Amino acid sequence: MSDDKKQLGRVQLRRGDDVDPQAEVEALRKLSEQHGVPGIDLGQICVRLDDLELLPREIAERRLILPVLVRDDRVFVAMTSPGDEKLIDELEFVTGKRVFPYVALPATLERVIAAAYDGKARNERFYVGPRCPPEVQRKMGVVAEPEDEVRPPATHNVFDAPAARVPEPRVAEAAARDELSYNDLGNTSPELSVVAEVPPPSPSTPPLSLSNKTILVVDDEADIRKILLRVLGTKGYRVLEADRGLEALRMVKAHMPDLLLLDAMLPEVHGFEIARRIKGSQKYGHIPIIMVSAVYKGPQYAEDARQSYGVDAYIEKPFRIAEIVAAVDAALSGTGVVAEAPVDAPPAKRRDPDEVSAEAEACLNAGVAAWQAGDLDLAIEHLRRGVEIDPLAFRLHFHLGLLYGKKGRVYEAIAELEAAVEQNAKHFPAVKNLAVLYQKAGFKTKAVSAWEKASQVAPDEATRATIRGHLETLR
Repeated sequence: MSDDKKQLGRVQLRRGDDVDPQAEVEALRKLSEQHGVPGIDLGQICVRLDDLELLPREIAERRLILPVLVRDDRVFVAMTSPGDEKLIDELEFVTGKRVFPYVALPATLERVIAAAYDGKARNERFYVGPRCPPEVQRKMGVVAEPEDEVRPPATHNVFDAPAARVPEPRVAEAAARDELSYNDLGNTSPELSVVAEVPPPSPSTPPLSLSNKTILVVDDEADIRKILLRVLGTKGYRVLEADRGLEALRMVKAHMPDLLLLDAMLPEVHGFEIARRIKGSQKYGHIPIIMVSAVYKGPQYAEDARQSYGVDAYIEKPFRIAEIVAAVDAALSGTGVVAEAPVDAPPAKRRDPDEVSAEAEACLNAGVAAWQAGDLDLAIEHLRRGVEIDPLAFRLHFHLGLLYGKKGRVYEAIAELEAAVEQNAKHFPAVKNLAVLYQKAGFKTKAVSAWEKASQVAPDEATRATIRGHLETLR
């Protein structure tokens, strides 16, 4: 064993007061039932202490919340009030990641927060719970794998979720009983990607200018939208509007605007998440984005927004109309200073939409063909490539979600099917499979909500009756 591996093995375990593990698990099951999210046994967790950079200690202690596992696109947190949607919204906004809340016992969580942040202050690498299983410690890198031990290749991502989940029994039973349905896997009908429920342009929109430029204004404050529509309309621009995140994404897909004037804090999907999706794609990455927000913490914050999300300008509320107009004119005329794109982003040049759509379609077909040939990993690779090209394509997200489900990568499957349902909320297989995945992750409240939506879009009365009976077993 190398010196580095020996050092990893010497990380000290942090132990709390003596507790009855079985009593804690029973208490967590009751909390899970009460809150509709899984409980988390903090005695079995292993936390990479570098991940605590996401949350200052003062906030963690004051709000009783702890990041227990961080992935590229999501963070799992232990908290005592997992129904606090405002707090979860703030975390998602600040971290730029999807937050999955787990409920924890208050006294235990308070002790673990103190121990974890104390360990970070001592430059330790991990917090390890007193009952953390050895296999979890090996997977996290706390201790080295025995050199003579041969392990089969992992069939799923070992960091897909914390290992110490304590789901409510009824949800666990439903998760064991209900499996994903793959009947629609391979259905690539183009009509599945039709954008639904997109409001038509406002009849009060001024006539188009000779330049025929379209601006999408996205803000949840009606007065701000009204002002911007009037001012930009008098400048000759065609102006569309949206008041929430999902509507904005659908309108981008339906109308391909020439510029987005985007608020940061929005219902459903944050402005920064919208910017990340658009600027990270080949189909929409050329669209200039001007962020207009009251969330402002100085020049460095604005620069971070430009560097991390690719926004072309960041304007603080309350704003001056002349400042907005100047930024819009500069971005649309090509004379504005375009932000440097993130390192891994594709070039933000305008490509022929039909060419990009054909490329995404080719990825979809290649993915389906690979799946039919039995190469699941290659199928996922093709579909992921397609999502990078067109992040607003329903069929790519839907198929990728089902294939992640086949691999046992539940949270990645959830993310893809959530994106699919955002684009087509009336597609029964997508909504139904999302409900099943929420059950497998232990999120009863989300599962119930998804089953209710599935009932609304079910193809027949017999299916609706079956779903109603299923809901009775969960409630």
